[in-house]
Amino acid sequence: MRNLFWLFGLHLCFCWGWTQEKEVLPPYYIKTVSFIQNGLNKVPVFQLGDEFQLQFDDLHGSEDNYYYRITHCDYDWKPSQLTINEYLNGFNDQRIIEYTNSLNCLQIYSHYRIGFPNKFTQIKVSGNYMISILNEDREVVFSRKFVLYENLVSVPVQVKRARRNEDAPHKHNLDFAVRSGSITFQSPLQNVKVMLLQNGKFNNAKTNIRPMFTVGNDLIYKYDAETQFWGGNEYLFLENKIIQAANNSIARIDTNGGLYNCYLYTNEARGNKPYTFWPDKNGNFMVNNVNAANSEIEADYAWVYFSLSAPAFFANKNIYITGMFNNFALNDEYKMEYNEKKKIYEKAVMIKQGFTNYSYTIADSRGIIDEENALDGNFFETENDYMVLVYYRENNQRYDRVIGKGIASSVDIIN
Repeated sequence: MRNLFWLFGLHLCFCWGWTQEKEVLPPYYIKTVSFIQNGLNKVPVFQLGDEFQLQFDDLHGSEDNYYYRITHCDYDWKPSQLTINEYLNGFNDQRIIEYTNSLNCLQIYSHYRIGFPNKFTQIKVSGNYMISILNEDREVVFSRKFVLYENLVSVPVQVKRARRNEDAPHKHNLDFAVRSGSITFQSPLQNVKVMLLQNGKFNNAKTNIRPMFTVGNDLIYKYDAETQFWGGNEYLFLENKIIQAANNSIARIDTNGGLYNCYLYTNEARGNKPYTFWPDKNGNFMVNNVNAANSEIEADYAWVYFSLSAPAFFANKNIYITGMFNNFALNDEYKMEYNEKKKIYEKAVMIKQGFTNYSYTIADSRGIIDEENALDGNFFETENDYMVLVYYRENNQRYDRVIGKGIASSVDIIN
C-alpha cells in the first residue's frame, strides 16, 4: 500500500512538472491589466534588471487584498526545473501593498500597482515567466505572461514580402540571424530556439523554428512559410480622453444607467476593400483624462457600444473585440452578438477612458483564430511591429535563458 501511495505521488509530480502554464483570464471586475515601463504600456518583454510595473483596476473599489506569485517557465511555458530561490531573491506570494482608490469617477475602482524589482522580490535569471494574482483564499484571479531577456546576442531582423505570388499581397516574412561574439553555441540546432511575435501577441507566436544553416557561430534563418505572418489590417481606434464629448470615432454620449455610455459609429468589414493607410499603435492603448492630474485613478470607465456591419455567415465561428486593452482575450465578455433586426453585430464593453486600439477577430469555439479570413483583410502594406526572442539552453543546463531580442517594423519591408 505504501508503494502505491508513493507511485501515485510520483505520478502527480510528473504531471505537474509537464503541465503548460496558461494565462487565466481576469473576471469581469478586473480591468485594464497592463505592464508599464517609463509611464507607457509595453509589450511584456523587458531586459533583466530593468524596472517595470504590473497595474490593474478592481471595480469592486473595496480595497480587497491581492497577492502575487511568480513562476519561472521553460521555452514552451511549462514550469522550469528551477526552485524558487534559484530564480528569485526574496519572497513569493507577497501581498500587493500599493493601491489607491479612484477619484472623481462615476465608476468606483481600486487601482493596484506592483513594481519590479522591489524590496521583497528581485528576479535573478532570464526566461519566460507567469505572474499570477491571487485573492485572500490564494485562488488565482488572473495571470499574465512576461519575458525577461539578457542582451548577449545581436538579432538583425528584416521584414520581407512573401516569395510565393499568392502570398505576396497578404503576408509578411521575417529574415533574421543570431550573432554572438561572447557565446560559442553548443549544438545550436537543438539548444537554440526562437519565438516570433507580431505586435506583441502571444496567441499567434511562431515557435519551434530551427536555424536553416550556420556560418561559423552565426545562425541564419531564411525560411518562407515557417516565418510568415498574415499582414492583417491597421487597427481601429476610439478616443474618449474628454469623456463627455463625441468625436470622429464616437457618435454620441449619454449617462443612462449612471455611467458614461459611448456609442461608436458602425464599422464596416474592410476585407473586400482596398488597403487604406491609417496610423495606429499596433493594438496598444493609453489611459488618459485630459482634465485630470493623475489619469491612473482619475480616468473614468465607460460602456463602449461597438457595432459592426459584416456578413452573417459565421455559423461555427465567433467575432471578438480584441486589443492590448483586454490582452486579445477570446471570451464571452468580448464576443459580439448578431442583431437580426439591424443586420449588424453588437457588443457593449466597459473600457477605461483614453485612447484604445481595437480589432475584430474571428475564432472558433476552441479559440483558434482564423487569420486567413480576417474580417478586415490581410495586406502587405499594413504596418506591424515584429520581435524575435532567442532562447538558449547549454548542455546540462536546467532552464532556457533568453539571450537576446531583435525588432523590426514592416514600414521597412523589402522584396
